[in-house]
Amino acid sequence: MLAGIVFSPHATDFVRPLEYAQGSEKNLETITLYFSRLVLGVQLVIAGVQLPSKYLRHEWKSMSLLLGPGMTMMWVSTSLLVWAMVPDLSFLHALAVGACVTPTDPVLSNSIVKGKFADKNVPRDLQRIIIAESGANDGLGYPFLFFALYLIKYVGSDGAGQPGGARLAMAYWFGESWGYTIILGAAYGAVVGWVAKELLHWAEERSWVDRESFLVFAVALALFIVGTCGMIGSDDVLASFIAGNVFNWDDWFRSETNDDSLQPTVDMLLNLSIFAWYGAVCPWPSFAHSDVIPVYRLIFLGVLVLLLRRIPMIYTLHWKIWQIEDKRQMLFAGFFGPIGVSAIFYLYITLDFLSHVDVDGVVREDAAELEDVVQVVVWFLVICSIIVHGLSVPLGKVGYHMPRTLSGLSGMTISRDDPEEQDPPEPFHIRDRLEHEEQAFHQRQRRRKRQRARDGPLRPIFRIGQSIISSSPRKSAPAVEDISEETSADSSPSAQEKHDPKIPPSSNANGKGDTWDPPQSRDATTVNDNEKNEV
Repeated sequence: MLAGIVFSPHATDFVRPLEYAQGSEKNLETITLYFSRLVLGVQLVIAGVQLPSKYLRHEWKSMSLLLGPGMTMMWVSTSLLVWAMVPDLSFLHALAVGACVTPTDPVLSNSIVKGKFADKNVPRDLQRIIIAESGANDGLGYPFLFFALYLIKYVGSDGAGQPGGARLAMAYWFGESWGYTIILGAAYGAVVGWVAKELLHWAEERSWVDRESFLVFAVALALFIVGTCGMIGSDDVLASFIAGNVFNWDDWFRSETNDDSLQPTVDMLLNLSIFAWYGAVCPWPSFAHSDVIPVYRLIFLGVLVLLLRRIPMIYTLHWKIWQIEDKRQMLFAGFFGPIGVSAIFYLYITLDFLSHVDVDGVVREDAAELEDVVQVVVWFLVICSIIVHGLSVPLGKVGYHMPRTLSGLSGMTISRDDPEEQDPPEPFHIRDRLEHEEQAFHQRQRRRKRQRARDGPLRPIFRIGQSIISSSPRKSAPAVEDISEETSADSSPSAQEKHDPKIPPSSNANGKGDTWDPPQSRDATTVNDNEKNEV
């Protein structure tokens, strides 16, 4: 996001989103909407694939609590905060704003509950329930949003330009939002996911698919669902998550691609791209110069939403959710409910819907006011969540390692009562150090020479592979220093053998041959204690 801000027209003007949209704000909103839809589709298919086999069936109780009463409580609490902080805003309009930020974002959730820090500090069951909730509630944000939008259209301003009243609004809400969007989207995702799984099994058994195509199959499945569901106008976000989970119903694809890095790489590239785009298209000046809400109220609203949107709900329901074992995990699950890509997606869904609430071809006044409010508030809450939740893991790592670092540094320092009495650090000079080492080396050499002079010549050293018997014939063997005079006078081989049995015979069978050349060394009996220690 920071890269998008730096390269945006608000800074270096290197990236010009409005110019790419041919100077049309409407085109820019459409580009952002479908870019967000694409990222959500890929993310939710990957999230569904990463869950264990038949996860939605096994954990339906926990998921029902989080998606039913949980989402309702988040929606109402956020709407109440928006209604209280935005001046002159009706509660019906606040419900529409609160519905946009009710779903938790799967993109930011994956960055929080994945990685080394999460694997070390967050239980695996808690990670999975957070991923499953963030994937499912993105698609289930439609009923909450369109409940408010249909009432605004057919009841607000006495239904000016839109006859039908509350009865028609509820008919559209049940028939279109629940029937055509939610139920049809979930059924379509389940069917496509099951057919894709069977076809991939069939092709893999016949070796008709290579490894590269096999690894990218989940991404291709996401693109197919987003495209086809978008054509029929159903809930492609929910369909993507359901298809990913059904596609991995037997846990075969996840086990085959568990060590693969292609899907995480595609996931990371899409995340970086979407947040850089958000940094470039975000209406930064509207935060400080908005006519709908002062900036100090906007900041206070962001703090309250991050604290009260999700934590009270998790605290109320965590007794029934077995994945949350203690209060520490309850606070973690309550705090890490980020607002991100899904909120921007529903923001532009809202803007597109309100643009058709008109009277004689002109957008109705209450709809125009809601457009300004929802754009400023939702964008600001998204930025707050990206900053707070994006920095939580790095700051958590720093807080985890900082006490150890400080304690290590404090242990290395010497504490004194008077800091003025502390001795200055001793200087370190490389040249002095080398001279000192050289002097010590020469002193060791001189001590060794004196020791050798006292002990006499060293023992002989014979190289491996060479003979100790002289190859040239000699008439007599030289005298050995430490052998007695009687042995020296007797030069016959037999006499030497008597005094030293180690000496071999001086002649062969013919009486001739090489004589043994004894080593020039002292007798073993004269080895003193110093030489023994040296050996």
